[in-house]
Amino acid sequence: MFQDLLPRDFADRVNCRERLTWRGRHLDTDFLLEAGDAAWLIGIRRGRIESVRGGPFVMPRWRFALRAERGVWERFLQPRPEPGFHDIMALIKFRRLRAEGDLYPLMCNLLYFKEVLECARKEGAQ
Repeated sequence: MFQDLLPRDFADRVNCRERLTWRGRHLDTDFLLEAGDAAWLIGIRRGRIESVRGGPFVMPRWRFALRAERGVWERFLQPRPEPGFHDIMALIKFRRLRAEGDLYPLMCNLLYFKEVLECARKEGAQ
């Protein structure tokens, strides 16, 4: 398993950003983030990350899932990712990322989720 991809302080990186948590203040959801064989179930309540649980899971409950190969996430999580790997919508456009399930919470809060995932970038990221 590749549980080292998502930083241990991921929830703190998101929750300490007051403007970001304000943006997601009406959001309550659980989503699955997959990187090859590794998976995380992320629970969001009122815009704050309440839980990050690493898999494997037997039958996880999630509203939507973001699935990509580990190498894709590694390139996305670089401090300054190259074009095509800089944004989750670019990853979807070039068919590197699959968004599955009920995409309503993702699309309604797209700017929120973009910034949340950018919080997982390696140190030195803007």
